Amino acid sequence: MNWLNFIISLISAYILGSIPFSYLFGKLRGIDIRQYGSGNVGATNALRVLGTKTGVITLLLDMGKGFAAVQIARILMPGVNEGYFVLIALVAIAGHIFTMFLKFKGGKGVATSAGVFINLLPEACLLALVIFIVIVAVSKFVSLGSIAAALFLFGYVLVSNILSGFSEWQYLGVVTLVAGFIIIRHKANIGRLMSGTENKISFNKKK
Repeated sequence: MNWLNFIISLISAYILGSIPFSYLFGKLRGIDIRQYGSGNVGATNALRVLGTKTGVITLLLDMGKGFAAVQIARILMPGVNEGYFVLIALVAIAGHIFTMFLKFKGGKGVATSAGVFINLLPEACLLALVIFIVIVAVSKFVSLGSIAAALFLFGYVLVSNILSGFSEWQYLGVVTLVAGFIIIRHKANIGRLMSGTENKISFNKKK
């Protein structure tokens, strides 16, 4: 393996993951999104503060940067063990959560995680996205959809590994780590869901 290309892949994954699209879109309107809504720099707060259109664009871009980070590594390192791409995926997600552009305080990593898993585990991730969309559409709770999708992805990969004799243990490892972290990052949301005080998302606001 070309170690220089591996290092380039790691650096590019972190930089890509670090791009805070919701913050940038807010700045274009003279708004610091960290001062509004949940104060988070993820797609959900962008939708809530900047409107449905900007929120959806932010979601797609956050997913895209995760997918692109892994795909760039695939191009630079063809034929290497899939475990290297798992490491790249983790770095891209870490870039979103600990963005270098905002003093290492970023979003919760859900959209960027979806992007990397579309690349790594397309079938499982697409099913998880369907679950996310259905739950959010019905309940209007993005946090509930995110948690449910993370748990489904973990369950899917766990069962797949059990059936295959843990032939893809590296995927199980990264999914366990990311799903666990996503749930931890939603600890406050879980508390609000249980108490009935969680904010619902609205798709009617246009800006």
